Amino acid sequence: MSDLILTTYDWVPEPPRGLVRDLRVRWALEEAGLPYRVESTPFRDRGPDHFAAQPFGQVPWLADGDLTIFESGAILLHLGEKSPALMPTDRRGRAEVVEWVIAALNSVDLPAQPWVLFRFMGFPGEAPEAKFVEDFLKARLDRMEEVLAGRQWLVAGRFTVADLLMADVLRPVDLFDGLAKYPRCRAYTARATGRPAFVKAYDDQMAHFAAADAA
Repeated sequence: MSDLILTTYDWVPEPPRGLVRDLRVRWALEEAGLPYRVESTPFRDRGPDHFAAQPFGQVPWLADGDLTIFESGAILLHLGEKSPALMPTDRRGRAEVVEWVIAALNSVDLPAQPWVLFRFMGFPGEAPEAKFVEDFLKARLDRMEEVLAGRQWLVAGRFTVADLLMADVLRPVDLFDGLAKYPRCRAYTARATGRPAFVKAYDDQMAHFAAADAA
């Protein structure tokens, strides 16, 4: 099997380090024990080759032989197909993983991302837009808190790529203390990010960008 090639930025400013979404793919690759290597694309100069691989000029993308895949959710589902460590092989289990992957990207990340960005940019909390997003996120977290009652992981009692993605969506919310009133969501996120594969993926991403500083 040839190595998979994960492409991320060569450098990013310090604030988003640890949150760039190649981390999700690194984490999945480490969980699955799949061989891979990391390549870089310029952060400041996004040329035609970059846009050919990722139409929006973002990262990451993954090369698997003659196949190139962009968007972290699509990459994670692709890796789930390659490894039973990430996705069950039975029909029902696979369907449940896919629905929770979509739920993480759509139902939960839809309010979580602007909520985090507002705090990241110091957007005034009393603004009507901020109140709308706050209420939107609360509605989703209320439901997630119920889903996680008596449940360690989302699907079939085992960690899957759906948990990896859901935890990574919740992680920046937790960084801004948005899970303070949601102990199950907070414990779930801590449980997922305490896994050795996440710790290695996080450390590797931080080291990648720190090496660019040194260079």
